[in-house]
Amino acid sequence: MKSLAELAKIRENAIKKVDIRSGGKSTRIVVGMATCGISAGARPVLTALLEEVQKRNLSDVEVTQTGCIGVCRLEPIVEVYTEEGKVTYVEMSPEKAARVIAEHIVNGQVVSEFTIGAYEEK
Repeated sequence: MKSLAELAKIRENAIKKVDIRSGGKSTRIVVGMATCGISAGARPVLTALLEEVQKRNLSDVEVTQTGCIGVCRLEPIVEVYTEEGKVTYVEMSPEKAARVIAEHIVNGQVVSEFTIGAYEEK
């Protein structure tokens, strides 16, 4: 950082990522990409999500990555943030990711069988 203007720009970008409503995107998808997630297969999941979003031309969806989400045994983990709240999907695969895009993101129906709640009921 070399100026207050640059600092203000960084702050503005950070706020947009935290508050998806002000960022112009209605949905944010976050993939856990720490060592635990990557070793469990998060990279192909991230790729599948990006490809599905691009293929369907979903301009209001942002796909990002983060570090460890905190439940390593359930990796790969994908969190979907919408105005309705957050849904956490666990033990994801590229096939499951494509289904989440089709059913949850496009049609608004949470894929309950992939959520952390369904895992805890097992």
